[in-house]
Amino acid sequence: MEKSNVIFFDTTLRDGEQSPGASMNLKEKLIVANQLAALGVDVIEAGFPISSQGDFEAVKTISQQIKTSSIAGLCRASEKDINACWNAIKYSKKPRIHIFLATSDLHMEKKLQKTRSQVLDMAIKSIKYAKSLCKDIEFSAEDAGRSDMDFLCKVVEAVIDAGATTVNIPDTVGYTTPVEFGQKIAEIKRKVPNIDKTILSVHCHNDLGLAVANSLSAIENGARQVECTINGIGERAGNASLEEIAMALKVRPHYYNAKHSIKTNEIYNTSKLVSRLTGIPVQVNKAIVGANAFAHESGIHQDGVLKARETYEIMSPADVGVPESLLVLGKHSGRHAFFKRIKDLGYKLKDKTLEQLFENFKILADKKKTIFDDDIIALIEEDSSSGKETFILNYLSATSGTGTIPTATVKILKSEEDNKKIKPMIFQEAACGSGPVDAVYKAIDKIINMDIKLTDFSLRSVSSGEDALGEVILKIEYMGMMYSGKGTSTDIVEASAKAYMQAINKAKSFYNNKKKGK
Repeated sequence: MEKSNVIFFDTTLRDGEQSPGASMNLKEKLIVANQLAALGVDVIEAGFPISSQGDFEAVKTISQQIKTSSIAGLCRASEKDINACWNAIKYSKKPRIHIFLATSDLHMEKKLQKTRSQVLDMAIKSIKYAKSLCKDIEFSAEDAGRSDMDFLCKVVEAVIDAGATTVNIPDTVGYTTPVEFGQKIAEIKRKVPNIDKTILSVHCHNDLGLAVANSLSAIENGARQVECTINGIGERAGNASLEEIAMALKVRPHYYNAKHSIKTNEIYNTSKLVSRLTGIPVQVNKAIVGANAFAHESGIHQDGVLKARETYEIMSPADVGVPESLLVLGKHSGRHAFFKRIKDLGYKLKDKTLEQLFENFKILADKKKTIFDDDIIALIEEDSSSGKETFILNYLSATSGTGTIPTATVKILKSEEDNKKIKPMIFQEAACGSGPVDAVYKAIDKIINMDIKLTDFSLRSVSSGEDALGEVILKIEYMGMMYSGKGTSTDIVEASAKAYMQAINKAKSFYNNKKKGK
């Protein structure tokens, strides 16, 4: 039997970005979009254009620059929303308008305050109008998991007749179970007479931890598109995880009898990128991409893996792009070995970037006895996150100890525009705090003169050894918006300062662009 093709619709940039504190700026969204294209994602939902001018510009830019994947924009069932969506995605080689409208009695009564007949009429009219602008139209029946089956089938049939090329059945609140959801998909395929004229899609949320299981059950029962996110991020408990669905189909090809376009060896890099840019760390025991996904501590397991990997591993780390070998390099290592290891890790970087990374590597090697793969990845990610910054940390000194008041001195290079010319100036401040990190933050606050509120702070080790790199991930609030920052160093105070500065620069950049009307 010929394998069915499963379309991967990634909504990391739309639903995933709705995770509290996970917002990204345009540059960051474009970086993620390019990586999603490299991953082989069929459809990238780039945003909700009418929700804000920033979202509109991000969707528009992604539509203009991404050439391989289809670019979708989300909109409600209204001409105003549809026009905004089309004006943002029309630059894409393969644009898609994605319309959603609630079909459950609960949503129709409480949220929309409309009758079934009114909702059906709205759905038909919106699809017809969108079809006059764009060939590829997707309709989502919001809260389909709790919708009356007869009415849901009636809506699905009507929107297909109106021109919908994809019909999505979302479990919007993560309410259904795998058997139940699979039966729902099978029933829709059985009851809707024109279902073969469209692609049946699913969008599952993880409120009960069943998003991936429900998505796979839907595939078993005839769904041919899955909507998901990298690392499963999204509203509340998140969405179905792209990497878990993709690897389930790859590891169990005969069971699912399905094929897809995901380049699984790009999964790990994509996961790390999204985690860094959103500030949402991946839990260590997360399937496929967690730090422990290919780790073995039990002596029995270790013995089995050494004899034959397949005894305790159903997939190879290389299948998802996980680096597994140690990089034993030190301060005496040369460029050739360093550059080769970066290539082995799957990165393609320009010569100028490689030279800068090599210098950073040498600095790290003077502080750390052994350099591991995670150290190299951390250096690459930190370098890729740098860009035009208003504030640059120029000097840092912090002291603390028993019976000593923690103090810190910082120097910051501040670049301000004066008649379109950037004039850099160095400012120095000192402060005391409850600890060295607190003292550093207070000294920085004196210089930047912004009302910053630290809302979240986490510290973890990202590599091995007693002199391991420490990674700080934090979130700040400024002018009602949340921004994330990430910093790495063998010195946790320095890592904390880097993370704080990165978040501040994001906030400053967004605020400056907003003032300019961008």
